[in-house]
Amino acid sequence: MKILHTADWHLGHRLHEQSQVAEQTLFLSWIEAYIIEQNIDVLLISGDVFDTGSPSNQSLEMYYSFLVKLKTTSCKSIIITGGNHDSAGTLNAPKHILNALAIKVVGKATENIEDEVFEVDVNGEKVIIGAVPYLRDGDIRRAVAGESFDELTDKYKTALINHYKASAEQCKLINMSNAPVIAMGHLFATGGSVSDSEQNIYVGTLGHIGAQDFPVYFDYIALGHLHRPQIIGGNDKVRYSGSPNILSFSEINYDKKIVILTVEGNKISTIKDAIVPRFREFYKLTGSISECIDAFPSITSNTYELTPWVEIVLNETHTVNTEDLNKAAEKYPFEILKTALKNLRKQKGIEELLEETKSIKELLPTEVFKLKCKEIGFDLESRPEVEDAFNEILHAVKNQ
Repeated sequence: MKILHTADWHLGHRLHEQSQVAEQTLFLSWIEAYIIEQNIDVLLISGDVFDTGSPSNQSLEMYYSFLVKLKTTSCKSIIITGGNHDSAGTLNAPKHILNALAIKVVGKATENIEDEVFEVDVNGEKVIIGAVPYLRDGDIRRAVAGESFDELTDKYKTALINHYKASAEQCKLINMSNAPVIAMGHLFATGGSVSDSEQNIYVGTLGHIGAQDFPVYFDYIALGHLHRPQIIGGNDKVRYSGSPNILSFSEINYDKKIVILTVEGNKISTIKDAIVPRFREFYKLTGSISECIDAFPSITSNTYELTPWVEIVLNETHTVNTEDLNKAAEKYPFEILKTALKNLRKQKGIEELLEETKSIKELLPTEVFKLKCKEIGFDLESRPEVEDAFNEILHAVKNQ
């Protein structure tokens, strides 16, 4: 049996207001072909299928068309869990129809843990899946009047760990054939490396768990949320597949991947990754205006022929005229998505920064919060609980 682990598709994502539908469509075609060529039996998608809780009709059509196409391939079982970007209602709405296609969906934590655990049988070979979605604190813990912030956050972490323990216990209860057991998850595991495009589910360490906190009963833990493919805590069996497409210019210096597991003789015999092609070329140029212009001839596309996207960071400490830069770029088949001054952000307050920012979407709420604290002279480093409290409020607002 071959199992493919992927996550963080973020269908509908826009980079600096530019649609990424082209590369997302190419990825879906590529992974369908990969499943066929490699005879993949089971597909696991560990959260953030969509970039927003209200995906466009175009994104929904891409998603459902892909799932239907897999019905004619070797892939006989698909399990999808919700991420922090996903709307549980959107994912869960068609779950009964998708179930008829051997597609299991867990958009949010369920009332009964048995509804998150599945036995997959492919040609007599079995695997047990603990399909744990992104666990919103409101779904797994209950606040009690008079509790301190630390008590609330510790309760969330405890509830998070207990949920995985319950999943492991349910997996064990139905595992009559001593089959391999895989957990899915969408969270930040301590020791993971983040990029600019990820919104930390919890900032600080109070809400995070490490590789050692997962039950040892699981033979593999298929994680989503962090966009860089990586192994956590030195444990080869706890992995992020990473996002398949570049979602930020901070992600351009490493390969995008999927993870493939092979099950033989009731054991996971191999865990390997495969590189996802780069469907669009991204470039980040740093230097003076003349140095960046000199680099323009080296910017090329690839066999997929999508227009390369460029971010330019000028080594300047004050506002400069970029007219020469933009005029020189007109002669080349690429698009500059953003031009920034390397040291400007350190010297500007929020009001000035917003005036020079093309869109408020370029600033994360956490970034604005930190800038405001710095501007009023509040020391966040000495009061990390304040930053944790801000993130608690932020996610409560987003998940309303």
